[in-house]
Amino acid sequence: MPGVFDLRPFVPALDSAQSVRFYRALGWDVVDVGSGLHLVTASDQHFYLQDVADRHLAENTMLHFTVDDAAVWHEHVAAALRADPTVGGRVQEPRRQPYGAVVTFVHDPSGVLLHFCQWDRV
Repeated sequence: MPGVFDLRPFVPALDSAQSVRFYRALGWDVVDVGSGLHLVTASDQHFYLQDVADRHLAENTMLHFTVDDAAVWHEHVAAALRADPTVGGRVQEPRRQPYGAVVTFVHDPSGVLLHFCQWDRV
């Protein structure tokens, strides 16, 4: 089978400018790559923010990030939101999940749900 070396999902942004501010506030690189399309890079992971005015789609989109420490991500996102509340979004306290992980849930300004998941064992 041919190899696959990168996966870049398209993530809806109801207000592209606000979503760009949000992800930049997290310290991620955001580059305009075309009309209504931005490439977001976090460490060596990528996704596209696409200007799509579909709230139902946005609120039913989720991205999962495996991280070393979900509590550190909670602190990082909470600090970013306190520093500039206008970027939108919200963060929930880390919680143990029944599937063997601690997860910090973050909602971006469009309602996209980010899972920062610290697995008990990878």
